[in-house]
Amino acid sequence: MAGVLDALKIDRADLVTHDIGNMVGYAFAIQHPGRTTRFVLIDAPVPGVGPWEEVLKNPLLWHFRFGGPDMERLVAGRERIYLDRFWNEFPPPPAVSPRPRASTTPSCTLYLAQCIRVSRNLQHLIRMRSTTRNSSPLRASSPCRLAIGGEKSFGSMMATIMRFAASDVTEGMVPNSGHWIMEENPEATIAIVRDFLASK
Repeated sequence: MAGVLDALKIDRADLVTHDIGNMVGYAFAIQHPGRTTRFVLIDAPVPGVGPWEEVLKNPLLWHFRFGGPDMERLVAGRERIYLDRFWNEFPPPPAVSPRPRASTTPSCTLYLAQCIRVSRNLQHLIRMRSTTRNSSPLRASSPCRLAIGGEKSFGSMMATIMRFAASDVTEGMVPNSGHWIMEENPEATIAIVRDFLASK
């Protein structure tokens, strides 16, 4: 990320991240605290921050510990089954957010056709597991933080978890949304983020 900003001749920037992007953004904010003006983390805890071991006990998050050659062999040839659960189980029930399940949409079909091999994803999770105890707290001089959770996903727990890393954390919640907030309630998500970035 620092290299991209350097190439674009951007010294400082607001950072808005989601899911695995939270982990990337968190590392960047720690390594380059002076380059991020505001930091928005959306609906995914950072490994090693707060009650991480308790977070992993959530049945929906079993994939965080699903890694290694045996697991890779179990998934081989069944990639669609493995990936479908992310689209179909993480959103809220249709009664809350009435939209087609993502696995049936053309964009998901295109993604599945072009996605990186699942083995690389599993190896990433293995590497992530090896670093979960090494997350450092954000410095007092680091940017203002907004932690957003989907109402039917992490919700207010996002801010609770991130306050283990920094005291200056504002809480945000996207109503009628699960994990895929920009697909499920983009209007509310954009409004919350814009209000925070515009604040002094």
